[in-house]
Parts: sequence; structure tokens; C-alpha cells
Amino acid sequence: MKKAFGLFGVLVLLASCSSSSSPAPSVSRVPAEEQIDLSGYWNDTDVRIVCESLINDCLNSPRVAQAIAARGGRRPVVLVGIFRNDSAEHIDTAIIASTMEVTIFNSGKLDFVAGGRTRLELREERQDQQTNASEDTASRLANETGADFLLTGTVTSIIDRAANQTVRTYFVFAEMTDIETNARMWMAQNSEIKKVIVQPRYRS
Repeated sequence: MKKAFGLFGVLVLLASCSSSSSPAPSVSRVPAEEQIDLSGYWNDTDVRIVCESLINDCLNSPRVAQAIAARGGRRPVVLVGIFRNDSAEHIDTAIIASTMEVTIFNSGKLDFVAGGRTRLELREERQDQQTNASEDTASRLANETGADFLLTGTVTSIIDRAANQTVRTYFVFAEMTDIETNARMWMAQNSEIKKVIVQPRYRS
């Protein structure tokens, strides 16, 4: 019995030591627009700055206005393609693409159609309805809205290092291309994101 109590005491002591050596993290909430740079890598502030610049350029482009006028005032329909990450770090370019898509769509100047996995899911659902839905409610096949333009983009970076300092410069390029003619409707580049990271020097 004494051995059992002794073993229990050891286990409690080990548990308390383990918990004390691994304190809970401190978490605080901050405004979403607050700029926070911890590592010097690409972050949410960079996305906001880049997207605001590119979206403003797109919505104020004379070529966009010309494309709308050429269609008798009908809003051109855009399909979002691939935004490639050609930089040296992990960047989720889908955030850039979706941010641009939502904001431009809400401006009322351009319409968008679904692409990628969403389009495949829609086509599978329409095909399934031909067998399992009533004739009155089944969505028709071959009745999709064709896109006029394809929106694509690229993120690249240049890294310069010397001693304990690193300079990271990001270049974000976006463009819309006429699907039928391959003609460029709009293109813009943002290179506002430039960071200097100074690592602390450690004495041996």
C-alpha cells in the first residue's frame, strides 16, 4: 500500500514538473488591420497592400472601361486562373486571387464564373441531376456562361544577403487575357513590399 502511494506521489510530481516547464502560450487579439512583422516573411499586411494596389489599378483601367463599352455595357465575364508562386518561400497565392476576385466582383464592373474544383463539382452535380432530379428541376447541360477573360498572376521575390542582414523584395504581377484572342486586356505589377531583416549577432 505504501508503495502504491509512493508511486502515485512520484507521478503527481512528474506531472507538475512537466506542466510547469511547458507554460501555456500568451494569446492576445489585435485589430485585423494592425501591421505585425515577426519573421520578415510574406504576411497578411503584404496581401492587403498588394491587393489594394492591383485592384485599384484594374478598376480604373481605361482598357476595362473599353471592354465594357465594346460589349454594349454588358459586364465582361472573368475566370480566375492560376496565381503561381515563383518566390523562394511558401506563399498561399489563392488568398491573393480570391481577394482580388471578391473585391472586383463587388465593384459591379466585372462578373466572374467558377473555375477549378468548384467548376468540376458543379459539372458533376449537373450530370447527377440528369438521372436523379425531376425533369422540371434538373439544371440543363451545356448552358454555362462562357468567360471573356482569364485572370492570372505570379509572385516572385529577390533576396539579397550580407552578414546578418537580409533584404527581401516581392514582385506581384497580375493580368487579364482575352480567352478568344489571347490579347492582354489588363496587366499590372506591384513591387511595394520590400523588407530589411537584421538578425541578432551571437557571441561565441
